[in-house]
Amino acid sequence: MKLTCYGHSCFGIELSDGTHLLFDPFITPNELAKGIDIESIPADYLLVTHGHFDHMADAEAILKRTGAKLIANFELVTWFGGKGISNAHSLNAGGAYDFPFGRVKAVNAIHSSVLPDGTYGGGPVGFVVEAGAASFYVSGDTALTLDMKMIGERYALEFAVLCIGDNFTMGAEDAAIAANWVGARTVVGVHYDTFPPIKIDKVAAHSAFTAKGVELLLPGIGETIGI
Repeated sequence: MKLTCYGHSCFGIELSDGTHLLFDPFITPNELAKGIDIESIPADYLLVTHGHFDHMADAEAILKRTGAKLIANFELVTWFGGKGISNAHSLNAGGAYDFPFGRVKAVNAIHSSVLPDGTYGGGPVGFVVEAGAASFYVSGDTALTLDMKMIGERYALEFAVLCIGDNFTMGAEDAAIAANWVGARTVVGVHYDTFPPIKIDKVAAHSAFTAKGVELLLPGIGETIGI
């Protein structure tokens, strides 16, 4: 698999079969991602963890350009439906569904969710994706929660994508604990540095993960890594 970082919590995964998954697109309003051309981002499926602006600002534009299938909770799918997005599949926490590329399970996330126009965004979720022999976990915005231990008991993860910015979500120390609980030896950190309250000390963040025996990857915006 290949992972491309688009800034904040937005990243793309290219699966071994060539399928492109895009998560939480927040690019054009992000000053740190001004070098990213959203017209060139590939997407066959677009997964949104919750309704906050910094996770779906570019979703409508990308969905309409690419024709990608939206995967999100019922409330978000309904809201996007009002904007003409009909190629969608609603998936709420605890539920899973088999797509052509593999299986996606929505898992609990402890956060809040409201859409940019004030509409209730439903419950926030994370995702566990099983694609072929590989599985990975995307936390979305969340606090550390004991539910993560169940993920570790059930799945053999290749890696996890975890929020590490603190203030609104887990910080690096809690995220390193989360990595141990879900059984991930490699973590891609997201949701940091974009806004003043979530600027992090990267040396301290790496140290927190190293202390738990976990590799922390912080790819640059626009960088693609093999994972």
